[in-house]
Amino acid sequence: MGTPAPHLCKTLRVQLGCAAPQASRHDPYPRSEAVTTLKVLVVEDDARIADLIAKNLEAAGYECHQAVDGGRALAEFARLKPALVVLDLGLAGMDGLEVTRRIRKDSDVPILMVTARSSEGDKLLGLELGADDYVTKPFSTAELTARVRALLRRSSGTLTDRVLELGALRIDPARRSLEREGEPVPLTTLEFDLLYFLASRPGRVFSREALMEQVWGSDRVVDDRSIDSLISRVRRKLERDPSNPSYLQTVWGAGYRFAEPSP
Repeated sequence: MGTPAPHLCKTLRVQLGCAAPQASRHDPYPRSEAVTTLKVLVVEDDARIADLIAKNLEAAGYECHQAVDGGRALAEFARLKPALVVLDLGLAGMDGLEVTRRIRKDSDVPILMVTARSSEGDKLLGLELGADDYVTKPFSTAELTARVRALLRRSSGTLTDRVLELGALRIDPARRSLEREGEPVPLTTLEFDLLYFLASRPGRVFSREALMEQVWGSDRVVDDRSIDSLISRVRRKLERDPSNPSYLQTVWGAGYRFAEPSP
C-alpha cells in the first residue's frame, strides 16, 4: 500500500488524540456500551495506520488484533473468530476483495472496508461481494469507530420483537435469522436489514434511494448499482428461481417491493 499521505496520518493522529478513554456526559458512545470485549481484526499492511486504528478501537473498549496481508488475515480470522473485520482493500498479494470473498464463503461477520477515493469500482465490488460498509481515505478514526459501533450494534441487536412468518419464510429479528421451509438461510448484516425492512412492509414499493438510506444511512454516497447488487445477493439466497423472483420483486421505474405471499 506504500507510505500513507501526510494528511491521512495527521487526520488519524488528531482524531486519536481526541479519543477520550473515559466517558463523559457529553460522550455519545460511553465506554460501557462496548459490551464484553468484542474482538476486531484489523487487516492493514501499513503498520502505522494499523496501530492508530487499533489503538483508537482499543480506547473504545474493543480487543484488536492485526494482520498485514490476506493470508495472515484468513489465518487470524479462523483462529480468533472476531466480531468484526476492518479490511483495507489495497493489500499487496491477496487483496481485500479476495479476502472478503473467502470470508463470505463461511461467515456473515460484519466487514468494514477501507478504500481509496480512486477505487470506486473496488468499493462497489466489495459491497457486492458482501462487505457491509466502508470508510474512504483520508478518514478520521472517530468516523471509523462510529462505523464499527454501528455495524456491531446492528449485527447483535434486535430490530423489533416481531417475528415475520410469510409463506415458507420465517424471519426472526431477535436471532437475525431467516428460515425457508424450516431450513436456515445465512445472511450478512446488510442482507438481513434489507430483507427485514421490505418484508415487514409487504406490498409497499420503495425507491432505490429510500432503500439506500435505510440500509446504509443518509450520509453514505452509494451508487444505484450497490442496492441492485444487494437485492441480487438476497434473491440468490432466498428465491427458488432468482431470475423470476416470488418475494423480492422489481417494480420497473419505481423500485422494489416484497410481494405478499399467496394465501
